[in-house]
Amino acid sequence: MGVQFEHPWFLLLMIAVVAFAVYALRSDFRLSGGRRRWAIGLRMTVVILLVLVMSGFHTFRMVYDKELVFVVDRSASMPEDGQTLSWMNAAAEGKSPRDRLAMVSTGLDAVVEKSLDSGWSANTSSKTAVNSQYTNLEQGLQLAGSLFSGRGGQSNGRIVLISDGEENVGDMRFAANLLKEWGIVLDVLPSERQAVRDAAIHSFQMPDKLYQAESFTFEVVVQSTFAGEGELRLYEDNEEIGRTKLTLERGENRVALQGLARQTGMHRYRAEIFVSGDEQAANNTSYAFTRVTGSPHVLIVEGQANTSVNLVNAFKSSLIDHEVIAPGLLPLELAKYAGYDSIVFNNVSGEQVGGKQMELIEQAVRSYGIGFVMIGGEESYGMGGYFKTPIEKLLPVSMELEGKREIPSLGLILVIDRSGSMDGDKLKLAKESAMRTVELLRAKDTVGVVAFDDRPWWVVEPQVLKDKEHVLSQINGIPSAGGTDIYPAVADATAKMLEVEAQRKHIILLTDGQSAGNSGYNDLLKTMLDEKITMSTVAVGEGADVNLLQMLADGAKGRYYYVQDATTLPTIFSREAAMVARTYIVNKPFVPALVQPGDWQSLFSGGLPQINGYVATTAKTTAQTVLTSPESDPLLARWQYGSGRSVAWTSDMTGKWSKDWVGWSHFAEVFTEMVKWTLPQFTASDYAVNTSVEGNRVQFEVRAEGEATTLPEKLEAVVSSETADEQRVTLVQSSPGIYTGAMEVRDPGTFLVQLQGGVDGERQSYGAGSGFVVPYSPEYLLTSGNGQEKLSALAELSGGRVLSWDQPEQALRYSAAGYAEPRDWERPLLIAALLLWLADIAVRRMSLPWGRIAEHLRPWRRRAGARAAAPSGVPPGADAGLARLAARKSRAAAFYGASGGCAGPTAWRQAARPALEQSSGGHLSRRCRCFWPQNRAIQL
Repeated sequence: MGVQFEHPWFLLLMIAVVAFAVYALRSDFRLSGGRRRWAIGLRMTVVILLVLVMSGFHTFRMVYDKELVFVVDRSASMPEDGQTLSWMNAAAEGKSPRDRLAMVSTGLDAVVEKSLDSGWSANTSSKTAVNSQYTNLEQGLQLAGSLFSGRGGQSNGRIVLISDGEENVGDMRFAANLLKEWGIVLDVLPSERQAVRDAAIHSFQMPDKLYQAESFTFEVVVQSTFAGEGELRLYEDNEEIGRTKLTLERGENRVALQGLARQTGMHRYRAEIFVSGDEQAANNTSYAFTRVTGSPHVLIVEGQANTSVNLVNAFKSSLIDHEVIAPGLLPLELAKYAGYDSIVFNNVSGEQVGGKQMELIEQAVRSYGIGFVMIGGEESYGMGGYFKTPIEKLLPVSMELEGKREIPSLGLILVIDRSGSMDGDKLKLAKESAMRTVELLRAKDTVGVVAFDDRPWWVVEPQVLKDKEHVLSQINGIPSAGGTDIYPAVADATAKMLEVEAQRKHIILLTDGQSAGNSGYNDLLKTMLDEKITMSTVAVGEGADVNLLQMLADGAKGRYYYVQDATTLPTIFSREAAMVARTYIVNKPFVPALVQPGDWQSLFSGGLPQINGYVATTAKTTAQTVLTSPESDPLLARWQYGSGRSVAWTSDMTGKWSKDWVGWSHFAEVFTEMVKWTLPQFTASDYAVNTSVEGNRVQFEVRAEGEATTLPEKLEAVVSSETADEQRVTLVQSSPGIYTGAMEVRDPGTFLVQLQGGVDGERQSYGAGSGFVVPYSPEYLLTSGNGQEKLSALAELSGGRVLSWDQPEQALRYSAAGYAEPRDWERPLLIAALLLWLADIAVRRMSLPWGRIAEHLRPWRRRAGARAAAPSGVPPGADAGLARLAARKSRAAAFYGASGGCAGPTAWRQAARPALEQSSGGHLSRRCRCFWPQNRAIQL
């Protein structure tokens, strides 16, 4: 135990304290006797305590307990951790009871497996998940250093780093220097990298820009630890384009292959090797990408076969490469869409397009700069069920028509199967479908929802849609349970519909199973026909009773849908709501009005042909409406959506509504200009994007190359890939015309970059930008094997040791230098000073019988006084109080005589007279009363 003062010069105040004490004792302190001595003592003690507080008084003890943290490298390059755990358990056997141990695991990130305490269990292991694709020893060492109780030379802390030293993220030397400043020693236990037969693609290179029909060379560098035979395969957008045999030698092998740029757009390439005897497959794949420029390539998706003849002829006349497919052939990979410059939907219903495809198209337009054109028809826009879909999000028009025209009131009842077979995604999508349909309805419409298993359950009784939020919440709470019986639910829905007052009445039935009973439907269908109630049915999956459902739809004048892709259910429901109301289609001839033609002014300068019909929509706020109908509905609208552009044409192009339009001499020119406007604006960017990849960190440097006089203060890089969610990276202008930023990625692959920014509050896109490739994890690189040298240098830098696997006991065999563990006394001293100050106030200000209190506090004096007193009376010189006490004692003795009765007045007077005379100065003038049974008073 020791004593220290942080500010010892405050102790000089003690001289003034002593001087004041001497002065107070010699001067008139306005108090006398014991109170004076108590007051001076208390006041001096308070001042001394305050001086100790100001001087930073504290005690300390020397601590020699050891604190050790194991930092375990759990990256992919390390062997299984069974040997590591055995070594740590053996090392922990040498700890003393007060030594404290901890464990930290590190990969790309670091986690504490065991906190720093005196316990250690043989079951301690690496249980927390870390990203093993990278090695970040810096973060692991910093986390371990933060666990120690003392720093700055006041710690017996030591770290044991167990690793192969192959760091690829961070800087472990920086962490070692920081630990050295904290007084923490770093020992290392080098782990040898496992020797495996490994062949890896070290690099995959190709030009990043090509022209269509240009030949180019793929260069693949393969490193191998052994000689063998193998095969190299190349893929373009996940389609194999070539393979070749390999004869590998130990070391580096170079392979060159020829390729041909066939289609325009962004293309991703993948190289894979397959070698007999290769024990590590994670490094057998590498990526590259390129952009092919040339004649644009457009994808036409037609809802009905052979309805795109007019579009095809227009493209042929303009020498635009094109491809026509059915909606069912839309790809399920984002890279496939990147191979097109624009996508045209020709009267395509939403039920023909899966939810996954819609999301990919929206992402391709927003992030890749792909164009999109939607052409109307009876199966398109609101009639196609695109309400609240990703396609509606990218279009310049919305399907909502609220407040635009008088709409017939609608009574709609949704009959939804909630049996056990619907549990999971089916019921979730069915509820989403019902909710989206309710959102389409107006306040004057009537809606009801009945769920059924073996009996119906009314989720929402038929009601006018005044509280839409309540209805949506009720639908969202539908659970799954039970079997399937369709008839009771449909019969109940029909009976309820008879009570509904609406101009149009419709039922939608959805189920995925077989009904328990199939009788009684004929009478039910007759009732529906008589009451003008229609019903559409939706069969989900192969287990549904398709024959019954198709019969019900035909008998009730509705539509039958067979669904294998459950993601199309929301589209079907919203389409049904739109078709029943029949408010979207406007069959009325008119000549379009020119509103905001912009750079298309010259296309329409010679006048416009007549249009006979279209699908009503509402233009979005920031969209540019080019042509409108007499009802101010948009006929032709366009806008910028993310990196891409989209155009909406709400009439058809088959001739049913647009006979004069497709026969117009300028039709091909106008249509191709609509599509060309949506093509990616690769050459429009005034910025060059450069990227560099270090580990999992990507550094961006963007240079302004244009002649723009006003540059945005900062840019935003929108980074997208097939395997990860879209990320936005802020790029700050580090110097005039140069923007920098960084991001981290967790998985390898190809990434496309789109720049966005704005000047004076106007946000704009700066072209499709470029892309970059993150190769497979550097953990799988064939390294030079100098990791042990790095670890030895690290131990030398921090003053630590290089430990051995066969001597685990050495981990805790080191001399603890010891450090002072201080104990702060500031709070206790201040509390004591406060209490003594209150006591000082009490002594000086309160008038109390201090002498009597002192007597009570000193019981030995009372005992001494009792022995000196005479047993029969009061000693001479006693004060009046003691005389009265003696008198009372004598009276009690006289009152309780030997017989146990009252001693009588004579005895009482004889016993009490001496004390009373002493207390009254020799005069007996007071009356005293003895309360005996006769209750008589005695005059003394």
